[in-house]
Amino acid sequence: MESKINRGIVLRLAKYLRVLHKLKGMGFVKVFSNNLGDAIGVTPAVVRKDFSIIGIPGNKRGGYNIDVIVEEIERILGKEESQPIIVLGCGKIGQALMGYAEFAREGIQVIAGFDSNPEKFDPDATPPVLPIEQLPDFAAEHMIKVAILTVPDNAATDVFELVTASGIPGVLNFTSVDLKCSKCEYEDCAVRCIIQNVNIGLEIENLFYLVRMKEADLLESGGSRTETQSPSA
Repeated sequence: MESKINRGIVLRLAKYLRVLHKLKGMGFVKVFSNNLGDAIGVTPAVVRKDFSIIGIPGNKRGGYNIDVIVEEIERILGKEESQPIIVLGCGKIGQALMGYAEFAREGIQVIAGFDSNPEKFDPDATPPVLPIEQLPDFAAEHMIKVAILTVPDNAATDVFELVTASGIPGVLNFTSVDLKCSKCEYEDCAVRCIIQNVNIGLEIENLFYLVRMKEADLLESGGSRTETQSPSA
């Protein structure tokens, strides 16, 4: 069953899990597909299909048992235990991510930060900030699977190569450089990298575009409504 799980389903499962935890905290025992669908913006049919793929039982009348869903989704997402991650680049964004309280609620723990600037090194901090040269040994010792890149753009490619050389397969890239693994693209890559590029500038630009389109639609429909209204006699 789980071989059919793609990235879209994984993202929805993470959203379902947040909603389910909130409902459980409010004392709910059961939940229906339409409730979850409304909460994350999909149809009830999509919810039922997702749950069917991962083998969660339920029905339209009785709904789904929240404890059962939470347990199964957490198992699939690997949330039974805290998931360690590291941050590469301990500037303002990196420091903000290292102190982000929501990570703990999601079962994620930043266990170290790495930087090339000696002024930022602090091995006694929680989490510690270590020299970037220590990354390979640290990654191997702690079996790191995911790293967050918040380094300057001119260092992004070199740091990414160090990450892959350290055997870290998952990279969340906050630089504006669109990173790709050349080994994954042209030959057999032992690491089998998974990279998610998050360009904040492009996301904001896209948001402004969508806002302008929305405003244009409202203005157009508003004008249309005004033109069709007749003055009262």
